[in-house]
Amino acid sequence: MTISLGEFVSQLLTNPALLITVLLTLGVILVNGWTDAPNAIATCISTRSMNPGAAILMAAVFNFLGVLFMTMVNAKVAQTIYNMVDFHGDPKESLIALCAALFAIVLWATAAWWFGIPTSESHALIAGISGAAIALQGGLSGINGAEWMKVIYGLVLSTFLGFAMGWVAVKLTELICRRIDRRKTQGFFKNAQVAGAAAMAFMHGAQDGQKFMGVFLLGIFLAQGRSDVTSFTIPLWLMILCSAVMGLGTSIGGYRIIKAVGMDMVKLEKYQGFSADLAGAGCLLLSSVTGIPVSTTHTKTTAIMGVGAAKSIKNVNWAVVKEMVLTWVLTFPGCGLIAFLMTWLFMWLF
Repeated sequence: MTISLGEFVSQLLTNPALLITVLLTLGVILVNGWTDAPNAIATCISTRSMNPGAAILMAAVFNFLGVLFMTMVNAKVAQTIYNMVDFHGDPKESLIALCAALFAIVLWATAAWWFGIPTSESHALIAGISGAAIALQGGLSGINGAEWMKVIYGLVLSTFLGFAMGWVAVKLTELICRRIDRRKTQGFFKNAQVAGAAAMAFMHGAQDGQKFMGVFLLGIFLAQGRSDVTSFTIPLWLMILCSAVMGLGTSIGGYRIIKAVGMDMVKLEKYQGFSADLAGAGCLLLSSVTGIPVSTTHTKTTAIMGVGAAKSIKNVNWAVVKEMVLTWVLTFPGCGLIAFLMTWLFMWLF
């Protein structure tokens, strides 16, 4: 099932519930571009390969291209997110629950941004819609266990594989360039870091764009009174809309998060920043092709940790890492609980 742009605009003008849902969904996508996308460009800014303004503009463009291209090629991630929770039942109550989840996600993400902590919008999204589905269905029947397991796989993949690939990538880079004067490689790695950051921004769009388009379509179908849709085709206009809003969010910038990831956690040289970008983009590509929803935040930050640890375990600021990990651990229960409570509140109010 799908919806044309003409049908969407017509329904948007006549259905207030759809309008509210769309605004909340676009708000979540904007916050994702604002808080998650800076991770992709943190290393190229911290190593001074690009200035912040140019890096943010580049990230916005490549986020857009990532959403557009990957969705056309492979929309498995969007299908996984869509089928992960059960919003079947009364369409009005289901729509209220979805709106409550989206509201909770914006609250959680904004709070994390305020404190400069790179929380995962992917996990906030998953936790939010899961908490809302549990409240809606009155128990764990609101969760599709088979699809949710992919989230667990993604958590392991983004954490351990990201770290391992970062460690391996920087060791290989050092091995290949061991006989070359480091001063002569600065120009090459400066340009390579720009390419690596572009690849990270592209894969961020490819992963996160699909997650939010799946939720966007869920909201549209529920607003139409359809809670029984199990498969869909993502229309081109929706790819363009979501990627443009994500790009707008990125252009707003997230300097606090860039500082925490690219400067405070590990002090990187240009070749190390390139290695981290290469590892992060490779891990995201693997997960996108296999349909596993992973956190771009986790993937990039653990890749940076792996790069730093390859030189010396003391090279990583573990105090900053501890703060990040605590936020990651709290995201599932924290955002999920907020969404659960918001769902009960919204259903009581509306």
